[in-house]
Amino acid sequence: MKILIAEPIAPAGVELFQSQAGWTTVVSNPKEYAQHLADADALMVRSAVQVDRAVLAKAPKLRVIGRAGVGVDNVDLEAATDAGVLVMNTPGGNAISVAEHTLALMLAMARHIPRADASTRGGKWEKKKLMGNELRGKTLGIVGLGSIGREVVKRARAFEMRIVAHDPYVTAKLAEDLGVELADLARLYAESDYLTLHVAATPETEGMLSAEAFRQMKTGVRIVNCARGELVNEAALQEALASGKVAGAALDVYATEPPPAGYPLFALQGVVATPHIAGSTEEAQEIVGVRIAEQVVEYLKSGVALNAVNMPALSRDQYRALGPYVALAERLGTLAVHIANGNPGTVRLVYFGKIADSNTNLLRNAGVAGVLARSTSGRVNLVNAMTHAEQRGWTVSERHEKRSGHSDSIRLELETDKGITSVEGGVVLDKPRLTQVDGIQCEAALSGFLTFMKNQDVPGVIGHVGMVLGRNRVNIANFSLGRRDAALRQGEPLEAVALVTTDELVSESVLAQLRENPAVKFARSVEFHE
Repeated sequence: MKILIAEPIAPAGVELFQSQAGWTTVVSNPKEYAQHLADADALMVRSAVQVDRAVLAKAPKLRVIGRAGVGVDNVDLEAATDAGVLVMNTPGGNAISVAEHTLALMLAMARHIPRADASTRGGKWEKKKLMGNELRGKTLGIVGLGSIGREVVKRARAFEMRIVAHDPYVTAKLAEDLGVELADLARLYAESDYLTLHVAATPETEGMLSAEAFRQMKTGVRIVNCARGELVNEAALQEALASGKVAGAALDVYATEPPPAGYPLFALQGVVATPHIAGSTEEAQEIVGVRIAEQVVEYLKSGVALNAVNMPALSRDQYRALGPYVALAERLGTLAVHIANGNPGTVRLVYFGKIADSNTNLLRNAGVAGVLARSTSGRVNLVNAMTHAEQRGWTVSERHEKRSGHSDSIRLELETDKGITSVEGGVVLDKPRLTQVDGIQCEAALSGFLTFMKNQDVPGVIGHVGMVLGRNRVNIANFSLGRRDAALRQGEPLEAVALVTTDELVSESVLAQLRENPAVKFARSVEFHE
């Protein structure tokens, strides 16, 4: 395993990588890291390195990109997903640092600290001109109650501020526990003396502080933005400051970074500006450096993907509970596509038992990845399976059967232009196991090399299989049988299936010999990769 560190991270994070037996850790820099990409399994970045399609094209073995920080603007997520590369970040690692900086900027505006510092250093003593305001008793509007927003709440309450917040993804119970009032944006704008942003830049939030938003605010409001520059319409903010509608603005982020020469907002007296340093503390950099190293190590060693940006997000406990079922879903997909006839068009997954109550997005991705693995030359995995399915025009659906008493299992149905193939399985001793094919009960381990046969349930088939495999020196590890309870057509023999586990993959020439028996209607071999 090769870890490429393209930008400085905490020494403890580097040491964690170096302590992994058999791993190679390359500590590079933004100018030279590209020469080490060809055989890198993991790439560690902060904000200086731009990971685009060209970079990914140089890294065919890359499995994961670790961003030591929150924002992933410097990573082309679409390109990473297409390449099957997981991208993970460290949300919350710098939450306290950003929250403290937010309060520092509020205090700087309330007490005119930048002006007071410059004035005093300039030999002036402007006590009357620099009359300030207390934060106590003021209303703070917080847009976004994520990890940073919640830390801001804790610190603002210490200043005896009244707090209203807007976050459509937060429950009333959480807001009550935090001691804040939930409000829609119109009310938050109208009531806030200070307004701080702590949301991601999305199509919904881009330019949210617009001319219309400023018109809804009370005169004299002060704005803090330590989140993303794209959230604020800078021309509208400049106009609101010039008119006096907005009394002050404290900015740590900008639409273009660094801002160009002659940046108009810097000419206004009511603006306090810092160079995107809200999360830049020694403590925060130590935390995110160690945390991203821990996440990458856990992913590469056990497949647990915490804080994944381009894959369904689950907690560590959820990953551990669902991990064996991820393998089950993927192998059911692999089996289905190998024994099906025709061109796939629809993949359906049905979940039974307790797992039906879980977040099954990861199981869905795994099942689709298994189906795709046979027909795709590039890398297909949990990260990009749905993208590949969409590109092929496939329909993917899920159903959750929460009937009590049903064992935990997954059924995967693959519909092609020739019919439907259905496979079902469960987990036994943490190992994926097949339990049913096309409604016929049968059992076999979904691992190693498996030959699947459909045949008429008549004498001589088992002997024929043993004879053909023995003649070709193929050793049988396990032989499992199953048959329908009733004939498909009156007077015909029952339909049966045989699952033969062998020590090596059964070749097409040997399969052809198996089909020479008139009772054997179908025979294919499958290899399951660990």
